[in-house]
Amino acid sequence: MSDQGPILVLNCGSSSIKFALFDTGSTPLPRAALYSGKVQGIGQAQPTLDESGRAPLPLVLDAEHPTTAALQIILARVNAQLQGAPLKAVAHRVVHGGQHYFAPTRITQAVIDELRALIPLAPLHQPFPLKAMSLILQQHPATAQVACFDTAFHRTVPQVEQMFALPWSAWESGIRRYGFHGLSYDFMSRALPERHGDLACGRTIVAHLGSGASLCAMQNLQSRATTMGFSALDGLMMGTRCGLLDPGAVIYLMQEQKLSTDAVAAMLYHDSGLLGVSGVSPDPRELLPLEAGNERVRAALALYVQRIVREIGALTAVLGGLDMLVFTAGIGEHNDLLRARICERLGWLGVQIDAQANARHAVTISAAGSRVSVGVEKTNEEWVAAQQTLELLAAQTA
Repeated sequence: MSDQGPILVLNCGSSSIKFALFDTGSTPLPRAALYSGKVQGIGQAQPTLDESGRAPLPLVLDAEHPTTAALQIILARVNAQLQGAPLKAVAHRVVHGGQHYFAPTRITQAVIDELRALIPLAPLHQPFPLKAMSLILQQHPATAQVACFDTAFHRTVPQVEQMFALPWSAWESGIRRYGFHGLSYDFMSRALPERHGDLACGRTIVAHLGSGASLCAMQNLQSRATTMGFSALDGLMMGTRCGLLDPGAVIYLMQEQKLSTDAVAAMLYHDSGLLGVSGVSPDPRELLPLEAGNERVRAALALYVQRIVREIGALTAVLGGLDMLVFTAGIGEHNDLLRARICERLGWLGVQIDAQANARHAVTISAAGSRVSVGVEKTNEEWVAAQQTLELLAAQTA
């Protein structure tokens, strides 16, 4: 491992890999990446490489091992950027840390093996950073690697919010609410007080709305409750995931409709949410122009908003009130129409938004008379992973 050099952050998913290089030579660590991009469409017909400041580049990936091929391309491009200089470390976003991993952790083969056992808890996400770790461990064994966990931020949630009403043995075996999107919420805990001061330290709900979606109730910048639970299926309606579901529906699907475990898993992870209800798309940008003439699309968008509003109400009750509501991630940052619909339904809380500020995606979109401050904040999960890695390596060196 080099004492100098940038940190490479990899955020590996089933169909895309985001990457970013951060300069560790400056203090504090700059939030803007030196170089970043993503490979999209992995396993699909037309994958592309999108690099910062450049037009998308079509790729041809090995059909049998597309993720490995994409990683090799990324590592080669990063090496070209570095001109042969070493990396300080590689940081990986890992969705699930289970019972034992709740702090940034140096990667070894033993750690990879333990994290592999958690794949059933996050099958859409968990396998892919493990592939990247294994590849780099094999090809660059001297390079430090660090796993940064999405579940870690929610370790401050009280036990009563973590528990399910199952036999005590389930709690002892690790069946509990873990919470996710922790790197995003970690960034909010740092960025919001910088922008909004002490207000952000009060009763704040952050809405991370992307293809995956969740809410986090924060007080004193710590997680107090969140909508995702044991797996990344729980809580809000998402692009292709169902969100909160009566477990009796799963029993019915298996016992009465005779669906296999794999078939039910495919339905809940891939064929539900906005895509499943609308029958058209998981993306609100594609659905909104169609809703006037398509009953299923209208139903999908109405349910999407309904679930968010309902869960904001529940988390407000947990916090004992609400001082601030913040939207982040792809939909939260960029979809002013859905933000307006959500906030309109929250008028009973005293939420009022400024239509013009909302339309231009301003950092504060609440009206002057709103009892609740409403903001829009761009998330930066990659920077959080780089910062956590830098802190871990500094502590280990000390």
